[in-house]
Amino acid sequence: MTTKIDQKITGYAVVGEDESAQEVSNVAAIAPLLERDYILEGSTYKIKTPMSEHAMYITINDVVVPAPDGGTHRRPFEIFINSKNMEHFMWIVALTRITSAIFRKGGDVTFLVEELKAVFDPRGGYYKKGGRYMPSLVAEIGEVIQQHLVSIGMMEGQLNSPELLAKKRQIEEKLGDNAMRNATQCPKCAAMSLIRMDGCDTCLECGHSKCG
Repeated sequence: MTTKIDQKITGYAVVGEDESAQEVSNVAAIAPLLERDYILEGSTYKIKTPMSEHAMYITINDVVVPAPDGGTHRRPFEIFINSKNMEHFMWIVALTRITSAIFRKGGDVTFLVEELKAVFDPRGGYYKKGGRYMPSLVAEIGEVIQQHLVSIGMMEGQLNSPELLAKKRQIEEKLGDNAMRNATQCPKCAAMSLIRMDGCDTCLECGHSKCG
């Protein structure tokens, strides 16, 4: 091990084996990599952006590991992204390999969500169906990972319920595609999907409304 010396040397001493062993023992051990079973359970999510005519399919597979309370819980182990559109093939392969490596290291992987969702496309983002603004394709991949982590209990959050999805479809059918032109940011979910409907501000993404 190399040690940087910042002061003038005035003497020296030979370190014994016991002291060296004690110093090594103080180094924090790296957690072992998660092992892959032959068969893994997972979920596949579909992304369809206005940037491409082809959809993107994201598959996240999980492993079951022991929990501190004696039970078990699911953890993400690997991620695959597939699409007929080969435009982003190189960086997508790199992203999936790095993300899968982080999954296999174990520990807290929720930071990936914040990092990916903070990526902005310099060419501009896009609106998903339903009015949710996405700053980049990478940010939407981060949102998919967030949705998966929420579904397996690794993150707190609320998934789109059937009731909320039905309400969003009803609003879309009533207002049409031009509803988002004057949309503002929702104070609850921060999406650029707050519109004025029937005299009340309503969020097309999370359902927030000042009228209750």
